[in-house]
Amino acid sequence: MYQKPAARQQSQSPLPPAFPILIITGLSGSGKSTVLRALEDVGYFCVDNLPLSLLQPFLHMQFEADRNRRIALVMDVRTQGFLQNYEQVFRLLEREGFRLHLIFLEAGEAALIRRFSQTRRQHPLADQESISQALKEERQSLAGLRKLAHRIIDSSSYNPHQLRELIKSQYSDLAPRERMWLHLISFAYKNGIPPEADVVMDVRFLPNPYFEEGLTHLTGDDPRVRDFVMSKPETQSFLENLFRFIDFLLPLYQKEGKSQLTLALGCTGGQHRSVVIANALGEHLAQEKLPFTLSHRDLPCTSGE
Repeated sequence: MYQKPAARQQSQSPLPPAFPILIITGLSGSGKSTVLRALEDVGYFCVDNLPLSLLQPFLHMQFEADRNRRIALVMDVRTQGFLQNYEQVFRLLEREGFRLHLIFLEAGEAALIRRFSQTRRQHPLADQESISQALKEERQSLAGLRKLAHRIIDSSSYNPHQLRELIKSQYSDLAPRERMWLHLISFAYKNGIPPEADVVMDVRFLPNPYFEEGLTHLTGDDPRVRDFVMSKPETQSFLENLFRFIDFLLPLYQKEGKSQLTLALGCTGGQHRSVVIANALGEHLAQEKLPFTLSHRDLPCTSGE
């Protein structure tokens, strides 16, 4: 059975280990095409839905043409014979010296159904059954492949622009980074903790602008909400300790070999306090010239904190 390599031994093959082959797979509607376009924007040679039987000769042909070419391919349930034969083909390519990097995209059922409704596309498995049943069958059929993935991305909370920026920030240079990337996410506890979070900070202890007249329907991006939250002594004390904690944490994670860290900051509704604190942390990272991305998962929010 094909297994993702835990530790890559030096290959006897002349293939360059510095440039892995990206295989993008996962659930229909989870953003694979968006990821492929983002990779194309940063210099990858991209192919969508290449027949599995052509993968080996295609990679050999590309390697002979340019040994440093970065390649990304989308392969999923649409690819004929993929689910039945990917283990054998991947194992063969690994033996030949190709280093495969599997990116598995997924999303929650509600998000996927909404996307299919908005785009009016038909799920590739939904011929005689409902979209919910098709998604369930697809998720089950991809369970084994998901276990082999080097990277799993839940795109439920990302719009296409945010997903493109995430991929560009992480795969525009596959050589080891000088500094680790920190991904900041503000979120609402009432909507659940982001599944991709490595570290979660609860800022519900801070004074809540929702109960202040004139601030209820604003967001943490508004200067009035920001001033209210930032004016509190407990906010300043928390930020001082948070900045010190992050400055302490990042070098240790980087030393351990981690290339990215996702920090989620949550309040009740994800509209006020968590947004202000995430923005403040982003400003601190920018001043320190540390690489980061910032997204507010639950904005705009129509209900209060």
